Amino acid sequence: MSHTAHIRSHRKPRRSASTIAMRAGVAGGVLSTLAVAGASGSANAAEPVTQTLELPTLTADLAAQVAQSADVTQQAAASYELQAERDAAAAKAAKQAEADLAEAKKKAEEEKKKAEEAARKAAAERASRTAERATLSASVDTGSSDSSGSSVSSSSATGSAAAVIAFVQAQVGDAYVTGGTGPNSWDCSGLVQAAFKQVNIDLPRVSQSQSTAGTQVSLDNLQPGDILYWGGAGSAYHVGVYVGDGMFVGAQNSSTGVVQAPLSYDPPSGAVRVL
Repeated sequence: MSHTAHIRSHRKPRRSASTIAMRAGVAGGVLSTLAVAGASGSANAAEPVTQTLELPTLTADLAAQVAQSADVTQQAAASYELQAERDAAAAKAAKQAEADLAEAKKKAEEEKKKAEEAARKAAAERASRTAERATLSASVDTGSSDSSGSSVSSSSATGSAAAVIAFVQAQVGDAYVTGGTGPNSWDCSGLVQAAFKQVNIDLPRVSQSQSTAGTQVSLDNLQPGDILYWGGAGSAYHVGVYVGDGMFVGAQNSSTGVVQAPLSYDPPSGAVRVL
């Protein structure tokens, strides 16, 4: 037996195959882990680049959405403002219409009152004309005195003059209407023209022309059937027919209508003779 048989060897003991395999597996796992970690690290390191590249696209989309939202908001605000303006205009129009209606009612009431007042005045004028005509008729029927004290009565004219006088006397009591030419209403020249038409004498329509239609005669030398005029010859504003005995017939005005009255009732300015 060797003297070194019991002395431990300084050489390391051999590792078993299983130990070596286990260690190899651990090393492989570590390496795999490192590889995965490295890959993950590379992936993580690349991710910011990917995000950086996609960020402008995301930002552009967001800006478009914000702009679209702003447009919608602006349109909605404009719509609300327009509706508010329409509502205000409608309210103003309704208020104005109400004021106009009130004003129209007020004017209608005023016009109604004026019409009623005019009707009352017209009735009073008719009553006055009736009374005046009755007085004039009584004066003609019973005889009266003019300003000179001479007696007046109905005419005793003959021929064409009698026909003219009969016509105008038949219209006494008719109404006076401006532009009237009969048969129940007259103005002064319309009555004179119609009277002379009875004897086939065509006179001008207006008083100015009738005042120069014949021969001028003196008021002191009147004959039945002469045309009397008021105002200047050629510019007369009124005409009538002398019926004799100091009387005349004329469509005087809207208050009296057609009347027969003495010359003193309304002294004429001149006369013309056409018969």
